[in-house]
Amino acid sequence: MRDPFSNPFPLEDEARHAIWTMLVPRDIDAFLARDWSMVEEDFIEDGFLGISGNKTLNPDHWTLAFPSLTAYRDEWLRQAEDFAQTTYTEDPRTAIFTATRLEEIDIQGETALVRKKFDGGIKRADGGFDTMQWQTLYYCRLHQGRWKISGFTGYLAYPVVP
Repeated sequence: MRDPFSNPFPLEDEARHAIWTMLVPRDIDAFLARDWSMVEEDFIEDGFLGISGNKTLNPDHWTLAFPSLTAYRDEWLRQAEDFAQTTYTEDPRTAIFTATRLEEIDIQGETALVRKKFDGGIKRADGGFDTMQWQTLYYCRLHQGRWKISGFTGYLAYPVVP
């Protein structure tokens, strides 16, 4: 059985190990803490953009949701605050880790395409269930000596059913 808390990339695979650490535990912990300062150095501000797939397979319905890192940061903080206002019947950190899969990182020189998938959810205290089912493609670059996010296409439909 997969341990959702363990980095699937060995220390010897420095690039993939670092990217997984950035996009899984650091991202989750910062989100739960509602603390952007924990991840702000993980981004390249110049030229950053984020596309939302709006959970649809049709690219005609995708939108330029985050034309700047500031726009993304503001939405990230809003979502983190909304999440913190909900009461859950299970540990949110465990639920998010369990729903998260990041096992595919394509590296070409100093650029990487990273596939982060969410397939699960979390039980709310009110009896509801917050479903986490989408995929994000992160575009990362080796920048100033470390891997950083230069943009992404997120909220893509997942799982993809033909």
